[in-house]
Amino acid sequence: MTAEAPQLGTTSSLTSALLAWYDRHQRRLPWRLPPEALRQGRRPDPYRVWLSEVMLQQTTIGAVKPYFEKFLAQWPTVAALAAAETDDVMKAWAGLGYYSRARNLKKCAEEVATRHGGVFPDTEAGLRALPGIGDYTAAAVAAIAFGRPAAVVDGNVERVVTRLAAIETPLPGAKAQIKKIVQAMVPEARPGDFAQAMMDLGATICTPRRPSCILCPMSYRCTARALGAQERFPIKAEKAEKPLRLGAAFIAVRPDGAVLLRRRPETGLLGGMTEVPTSAWTARQDGADDVTAAPFPAAWQSCGVVRHVFTHFALHLSIYRAAVEGPAPSGHWWSARDTLFQEALPTVMKKAIEAAIPGASKARRAKIR
Repeated sequence: MTAEAPQLGTTSSLTSALLAWYDRHQRRLPWRLPPEALRQGRRPDPYRVWLSEVMLQQTTIGAVKPYFEKFLAQWPTVAALAAAETDDVMKAWAGLGYYSRARNLKKCAEEVATRHGGVFPDTEAGLRALPGIGDYTAAAVAAIAFGRPAAVVDGNVERVVTRLAAIETPLPGAKAQIKKIVQAMVPEARPGDFAQAMMDLGATICTPRRPSCILCPMSYRCTARALGAQERFPIKAEKAEKPLRLGAAFIAVRPDGAVLLRRRPETGLLGGMTEVPTSAWTARQDGADDVTAAPFPAAWQSCGVVRHVFTHFALHLSIYRAAVEGPAPSGHWWSARDTLFQEALPTVMKKAIEAAIPGASKARRAKIR
């Protein structure tokens, strides 16, 4: 690193260059109004902006698109979502992960409908007061839906800014410095376009590996590029190794193919979601991983182990299957094989069922397409 690094200095020319690039190359997304529509006087729908931002947290655009379209078809307004059955919302969300987002989505819709007359607050502070809306989502909705000069910083923006300024402080410690730089770049006239332009640039040009610097509208002021060290940034603090938890899952199958299910407690990990009976594993402790934890006596047969990674821990579930007849125990129900995909099953439970009943999730995948 012997090259002299340029200073970021004034940011107005960077912003202008970025917006000119965005006018030509913005991604066309179902929740986004392109710049030409804004110039014609159309305004973004805050409901669509909010819904997309919640769905996109820690999820890819490709995965979100069909869910977003399905939600809009079922609940085209925030009032419609507020009036929906919670179980229906959880079922529609199943597969997107991070299920606390779905619970907060419903709570937020209810509060907007009942306390705000179906109209989203138009400021960051007002948005942050709603259930499930943190700093990032409040800034994104304020900027994109309401034209507020908010600093919107996601993972893509962090990558762009840490390279522009060659920020040596590891993430997450650098977040305050990054936000300060972004805030200085936000234009008064087009804050929503600027926010989306920064995200698009990080997603399509300033990528984690082999960034296309020759196509970047801000490369002429990029310190990391001048140093030949683009892929060194952002610098991240070393992550602690995730603990491994053990447990068991029990797939009881009726002669007609129905599978025994139950609902998890409303609070805690995967709260309110549907599951097969399992041992008492949590993020902090192991559960039994043998048939001693079975919900009732049966000829349980081992079907191997499934592995799943949560945000803060990894889980190894030993899978057991048994043929069972009779009524469902209290708090459980039988779900027919051909409608199993409609249940609000988190991914880890789909894996467990698939291990015991190969092909059980294929109907779900066909529906999503």
